[in-house]
Amino acid sequence: MDTVNWDINEALKNYMSDPSTIQTPEADSALVDCENDPESLLDNGLINSVLNPIVDAVAESPDAITRSHIFDSLQFLLKCAPIFPHPSLSFPYGAEDGPLLAADCPTHSSATKDKDIHSRLRDSDSELVKKSRYTSYLSTHALSKLFDLITSGLGAEADVVHHDLESDEQELIPAHKQLLEMYGFLLQWTLTAAEAKAAEKSSTTVPARGRGKPKSKTGPGQDGTWDSVRQLETALSTMCKVLRLKLGKIFITTSERDTFIGLLTRPVYMILESEQRVKNTSIRMHAFKVLCMAVKHHGHGYAAQVSIVQNLTYFEHLSEPMAEFLHILAEQYDYPQLADEVLRELSNKEFNSNDTKGPKSVSAFMIRLSELAPRLVIKQVTLLAKQLDSESYTLRCALIEVFGNMLAYLSKSEERGENHKSQMNAFFDVLEERFLDINPYCRCRTIQVYIKLCELDQKFPKRRQRAAELACRSLMDKSSHVRRNAIKLLATLIRTHPFTALHGAQLARKDWQERLERVEAELNVLKPPPEAAGLEGDKANTSADQGLLDDATQVDSPKKRLEDMTEEEKIEAVRKAQEQAATSEAIEKLTLTKRYYTEALKFIDVLHEATPVICQLLGSKNKSEVIEAMDYFEIGDAYNIEQNKIGIRKMLRLIWTKGSSDEGKGVQTHLIECYKRLFFEAPDSFSPNDAANYIARNMISLTFGATPAELTSLEQLLHLMMKQGMIPDLVIAKLWQVYGVQRREISKKQRRGAIIVLGMLATASPEIVVGEMETMLRIGLGAHGRADLQLAKYTCIALRRINPTSRQTEKGSTTTFSRLPNDHAVLVKLAAITEVPTDNKEWYGVAEQAINAIYALSKHPDVLCSEIIRRKTRAVFARSTQQEPSRPSSRDEMQIEPSQAPTLDGADSTVPASQASPTKRQNSKESVIGLSQLLFIVGHVAIKQIVHLELCELDFKRRKQEKDKEKAKDRHSLGASTSSRRGGGQNKSKQQQQQEQEDNELDMIGGTTEDDFTEAMAHIRERELLFGPQSLLAQFGPMVSEICANNTVYKDRNLQQAATLCLAKLMCVSSEYCEANLPLLITIMERSPDPTVRSNAVIALGDMAVCFNHLIDENTDFLYRRLADPQPMVKRTCLMTLTFLILAGQVKVKGQLGEMAKCLEDEDKRIADLARMFFTELSTKDNAVYNHFVDMFSLLSADERIDEEAFRRIVRFLLGFVEKDKHAKQLAEKLAARLARCETERQWNDVAFALGLLQHKNEEINKLVAEGFKMVQAPA
Repeated sequence: MDTVNWDINEALKNYMSDPSTIQTPEADSALVDCENDPESLLDNGLINSVLNPIVDAVAESPDAITRSHIFDSLQFLLKCAPIFPHPSLSFPYGAEDGPLLAADCPTHSSATKDKDIHSRLRDSDSELVKKSRYTSYLSTHALSKLFDLITSGLGAEADVVHHDLESDEQELIPAHKQLLEMYGFLLQWTLTAAEAKAAEKSSTTVPARGRGKPKSKTGPGQDGTWDSVRQLETALSTMCKVLRLKLGKIFITTSERDTFIGLLTRPVYMILESEQRVKNTSIRMHAFKVLCMAVKHHGHGYAAQVSIVQNLTYFEHLSEPMAEFLHILAEQYDYPQLADEVLRELSNKEFNSNDTKGPKSVSAFMIRLSELAPRLVIKQVTLLAKQLDSESYTLRCALIEVFGNMLAYLSKSEERGENHKSQMNAFFDVLEERFLDINPYCRCRTIQVYIKLCELDQKFPKRRQRAAELACRSLMDKSSHVRRNAIKLLATLIRTHPFTALHGAQLARKDWQERLERVEAELNVLKPPPEAAGLEGDKANTSADQGLLDDATQVDSPKKRLEDMTEEEKIEAVRKAQEQAATSEAIEKLTLTKRYYTEALKFIDVLHEATPVICQLLGSKNKSEVIEAMDYFEIGDAYNIEQNKIGIRKMLRLIWTKGSSDEGKGVQTHLIECYKRLFFEAPDSFSPNDAANYIARNMISLTFGATPAELTSLEQLLHLMMKQGMIPDLVIAKLWQVYGVQRREISKKQRRGAIIVLGMLATASPEIVVGEMETMLRIGLGAHGRADLQLAKYTCIALRRINPTSRQTEKGSTTTFSRLPNDHAVLVKLAAITEVPTDNKEWYGVAEQAINAIYALSKHPDVLCSEIIRRKTRAVFARSTQQEPSRPSSRDEMQIEPSQAPTLDGADSTVPASQASPTKRQNSKESVIGLSQLLFIVGHVAIKQIVHLELCELDFKRRKQEKDKEKAKDRHSLGASTSSRRGGGQNKSKQQQQQEQEDNELDMIGGTTEDDFTEAMAHIRERELLFGPQSLLAQFGPMVSEICANNTVYKDRNLQQAATLCLAKLMCVSSEYCEANLPLLITIMERSPDPTVRSNAVIALGDMAVCFNHLIDENTDFLYRRLADPQPMVKRTCLMTLTFLILAGQVKVKGQLGEMAKCLEDEDKRIADLARMFFTELSTKDNAVYNHFVDMFSLLSADERIDEEAFRRIVRFLLGFVEKDKHAKQLAEKLAARLARCETERQWNDVAFALGLLQHKNEEINKLVAEGFKMVQAPA
């Protein structure tokens, strides 16, 4: 038989350029007939008839492959399978061609190669050649059979070669050399075709963008069932068998060996380029084994290095597998040189600034290699460190993580060389420098590396302290990601702190400070006093006679020899020596302990320093940062860090976090979970009863020292927790036990805390307080309440919760409430608590909440409050009435009523007119206190009465809407009954002689329109409450005005405060009364020496601006003046009031915003922050800052009290809100016109500074500014 005349180099040349050019003249005639009829190749019978004889021949002898017809037939079949995908399919660059060239011609362009092949294919005459380049006309059955044939033939040949090499059959070597090359060549081709087939099959699973011909020709019955994984593993195993041979004896020259090794490694690199193949662990490991053996035993190192670097450049999925390969090569094959060379090349590699793919892949490779083989990386780390100067932040991030892995490796390493410590210090130094990297991602990665290092067994105490300081500094980073990770690092430092050896893990500063002081005291006792061996000795020596001093070579001093000492002296000497040794040891131990305590305190101080900043970050817009801050405070509390308790309180305000998104809900949910873990989860070892006691005690403790704002937030938190069923009934029972206990030793704040919490829980479940009304009347409104007015106040708040507000009645709640009659025990007690004789200022809070509760619970609150006012009036003016028996009383027999309530008992309810206008100064302290309390009640009842009228109006409208839905006759009848009932309630404020007429009028209103009813309510409020002939409140209007106007006569401070507050509340009732007394209130606001009075007047003007805008709009200048008040409290109140009014659109801004801009530089940080918040919110409303900037600038520039630096900070802040170029140009033109009118250099500098901040791009303005300030002096 003819032997094929075949040359490996010629074959590879044709294969690399275009496999179709390989000649197959001796191919089977049946195959040649298919050349112009490709469809016939899909016939498995035809393929079997050709391949079966070849299989038998190769099985009999591997060298059968050298026969011409066999070799050409196999090549012909392989030409029918594509080795690169169709151009219409999307594949990674070089996915098919790159690997073929990686080792041999890395500079060759695969894109150029593709172009050449495609052009030659277009010129080909063969129909089969044209089509089979992209579509396999070789069935999977045929390809599989080819695969098995070539693999088994190569395996058999490897066995034969091994046997002949062992037998030293030198004459057979040339034949074996050609056989190995032929099998290697065919195996490379087969593997390439199989991978192209797999790629073609995977592409059919996505919608094809081409014409779909391949899919129509390849049925699932033929190609859909073949999985080449098993055969691929067999082929790779066979390659390993070949590579175990002593190929150096077969391939004499290096070029011959490299050519053959390339036949085996090329398809391996191609397989690795498929992400799906790499994910298969078995294939990946087989591929690594082939490459490792080629590198280790057959000089494939350089080619592998080139391929690895190319793979990292073009294939992201190979970054970690390449690191794994180098690790296996170094560990299992003892060949670390390749890893060294790759790292060395990467350290010198420069990446284009636009290239993101390369650095990303190289970074992942370095990180993974440093994790798997830190010993390899640490040798090259000096070279890699050059990439810290790279422009690519991805590479810098990778190196930061590599250095962290090196530190972890060194800390765990048992081999501690000479440079071990210096290496660790060098790595730490680099990491500390990277805290200031210009890129926030690098700063983040540095912090994340430190977080990992904190988890190591080795604690690095000195470096931990530095890390804590750097993390504390990073809390003020401009990047929210950096801040979030800095918080996380501090939390990790707390959790893993090293100060647990002596006293447990707690970090309370107070305890550590006490320990340090104790140790210092012990040291001071043990150390000899300084004068004993110190300064006095020196002084004595300086005055000694030189003749008495020995030379350095002489004995120090004559001592008693040992043999001359008695036994007692010997024992004494030994005892002294032992004491000195013990003292020295104790001093050394205490010194170390002192250092330990000092370092712990330094760490705690850093944490305390960080707490205020983290508290600020609770208000961050980044929700993940807020959640991290909450977790930090929770961890810190577990370690008893005192400052963290502040943060836990401040966290409460997050319960109001808005947001329909998951982020807003996430913050609220996380807060609830944090508080649940902190306060509502007892240790597992506790019994149910002990757990309830523990939780109840924690809930009560939350109220201790809480501000009103914190209590409001706590109420919302407990409301939500109660609705979610997080608070067991047993805990509520325990709270009632604490509140209702009769023992005296219980603290007042504990009993108060219990009722505060119960009142909060009742907002979600009113039944909590309904069932315990008797307890509340007995305790809170009984003797305990009278002795502790705060307890009474919170009891009133809890009682008010019996009536569920809109918050509880939402979402279809079945809770209903019927108002109580005025003789009900609850209302009687509430009225009585307001009459407790006391000079305690806490009485005002009690009275306020008692009146609130009466208006919430009573059917006729106005009647009950009228009685309270009458009784209080009698108590205050009884003495003056007795002193003036001759004064006529025009209304002795006449009932004096509130706006809506007819009196219930005649003469007993009268108030003489003489009592309603004070004519004489009350000198008695009791009288002054009583009058102050009376005025407070009057003012608060007036405000509550307005609210009551509004509720009546809403109730009427609700009922009317319900009636409108009914039938006409039912609506008429029910309308009549409702209107009569409503009329009975509303006409209590009318004159009795008009009773019938008013009833008919309200009857008519009830049956007609809502507008008429609204007008009636407005009339009652405007004319009846303060000016009605029978109105009780009308009697106090003139009296309050007189007290406020005559502050020199009624000079008691508390009385003036109460009177001003009452005046302000009455002014909110009626615009007529408001208009009459507005000058008086403004005068009080301007001139009162009491900051509380001024603050109340400011708030009152704000309320009136909402109620009677037309009256206040002309007087807002007086309000703005309070921004310059000397008292921070008044200034802050004024700023908050104006913020609300302006942002809500209640007042028009007329150039006074400059006064608010001054607050940006206020000494009080809270005022400055509030001003910043105001302008930030204002900037969102229709270019408001731009519209008013010129006016603000004029006012600020004219104020000489503002220094230049403060002025510039304000202007810079304000111009930050001018974002549009159009606005900047217009502002620049307006300001530039001022330059010529500037009278002083300071004014010119101010304008020039503002122009410098604006992006106006106007050359004329720039020229004008460049000329500078020109001083023009008029001639004398």
